[in-house]
Amino acid sequence: MAVSYNKLWKMMIDKKISKTEMTHLAGISTNAMAKLGRDEDVRVNILEKLCLALDCKLDDIVEIVPEELKY
Repeated sequence: MAVSYNKLWKMMIDKKISKTEMTHLAGISTNAMAKLGRDEDVRVNILEKLCLALDCKLDDIVEIVPEELKY
């Protein structure tokens, strides 16, 4: 299983929020944002901060996909 943050990127585009703005709004590090950009695992508290900043639920920004379907 792999994780995809494509839903997060789409939501940020829809709300016209850049990655830099999101790091400030959510109070996360640029390193955490870089990991998200590479679809790497991040701590749950990072995802929680993103959800609070975007006023959404976890499944609105994260998707679990089988490894062979990852794009």
